[in-house]
Amino acid sequence: MRAVIAGTGMYVPPLTIDNHGLSRIMETSDEWIQVRTGISERHYAGPDMATSDVALPAARQAIEAAGLSPGEIEYLIVATMTPDYYFPGTAPVLQEKLGLVNAACLDIRQQCAGYIYGLQLADALIRSGQYANVLLVGAEAHVMFMPWSDESWDVAMGKSEEPLPPDVIAKNTETRDRTVLFGDGGGAMVLRAASDGRGILDVLVRTDGTEVKRLWTPAGGSAFRPYFHPDMYYSGDQIPIVEGRKVYVLAVTRMPEVVLEILERNRMTLDDVDLVIMHQANLRINEAVQKRLGLPDEKVFNNIQRYGNTTAGTIPIAFHEAMEAGRATPGDLVCFVGLGSGLNWGAVLCRI
Repeated sequence: MRAVIAGTGMYVPPLTIDNHGLSRIMETSDEWIQVRTGISERHYAGPDMATSDVALPAARQAIEAAGLSPGEIEYLIVATMTPDYYFPGTAPVLQEKLGLVNAACLDIRQQCAGYIYGLQLADALIRSGQYANVLLVGAEAHVMFMPWSDESWDVAMGKSEEPLPPDVIAKNTETRDRTVLFGDGGGAMVLRAASDGRGILDVLVRTDGTEVKRLWTPAGGSAFRPYFHPDMYYSGDQIPIVEGRKVYVLAVTRMPEVVLEILERNRMTLDDVDLVIMHQANLRINEAVQKRLGLPDEKVFNNIQRYGNTTAGTIPIAFHEAMEAGRATPGDLVCFVGLGSGLNWGAVLCRI
């Protein structure tokens, strides 16, 4: 038995802010952002939306596409770095909203590599024979750590034409290297047991804990006394630290390596792969990985331009759109690959 992708879904909130909107609240420009990241716009969850609310429409769409009812989902895995609450995890919150009365729930915290690890878990659960229908969701509401005032939000959204004071512009600019990257959204897959040659063929994951502080959030948790404190907000420690240049080097080295390794151990080559879907952290990273692997454009799918980095949501969102666009069709061999905080990275081979 293997885990076969039986249905997919995605959702992004309606609030969209392009690079020009951000240029009104910090020292940046559309050119500055696009040259460094490839991103043109991103979506943000509204003030009444938590991560579970972002995940909900995507999960419903995936269940419907799989031809199942909520009651037939036996296991729910949610990958996120922006849980609704410090505890419990988001999975039981989403379970209640979906009406998954029979589903066991699990949250995982591998951040940008979360969906890769989630696919491994779903496949293992199905191969073990314990479960036949698994719902895997990757979703984020990064808007929670955007350090902008209500005044800044009004200007970014075009609700106010009044220019911001220089000190506010300067404050917003302090974190522009990170805040321009992230967007909100969710993607989902229903994985079912099948033995017809399709499904997840192999998963290869890696972790290097010596690189923890290349991508991390230095606020909240048992490493602090108390684990949350007002000073963390005023210092900006609740905003993720991203050592951009080092992460770039790590990503463009380790992502190609893991793709080649998983292919080699399955006696395959890049010629056998029909489509590569990478985690959408930065278009420039993905372009460099594509170049190192020598992949033609028709074998790579990117959509970060419209959504930014939705962390655990990028891979399922990209796969859903690739399917809809006819870029991934039944029988194709797809390779999913991603790298993120931890440092965690990995690749998945899947016959769809």
